[in-house]
Amino acid sequence: MLQNSAKVDEKQLNSLALAYMGDAVFEQYVRHYLLQSGKVRPNKLHREATKYVSAKAQARVLHKMMNQEMLSEEEKAVVRRGRNAKSGTVPKNTDVQTYRYSTAFEALIGFLYLGNSTSRLEELMSKALELAEQP
Repeated sequence: MLQNSAKVDEKQLNSLALAYMGDAVFEQYVRHYLLQSGKVRPNKLHREATKYVSAKAQARVLHKMMNQEMLSEEEKAVVRRGRNAKSGTVPKNTDVQTYRYSTAFEALIGFLYLGNSTSRLEELMSKALELAEQP
């Protein structure tokens, strides 16, 4: 990351800012995962990546995590904040509820990343990739 950059207080950021960071972090994890799996053709990489990073996939993963009670109370609070955030944009390819859960998932990822919760982030990313592959 940037040298001499001031620490960002993830607890003070609004949910959409957390989701903004979480989107980028999750995208990076997915791209790394796909390259590790041996998929290297750009068109195929893009198609495969959308199976993980689409709003529908992210919302589905978050629901599975919540149903399996994988999240701490603090993480659940971040998810609620992210889900209730009003982005001001209308989703193009999905319904509003799915879009909000997707935003909540991204906010959680951003929260963990900015809070330097590396081991927890790795744990949830590993589980998210696994859950995304399930029907």
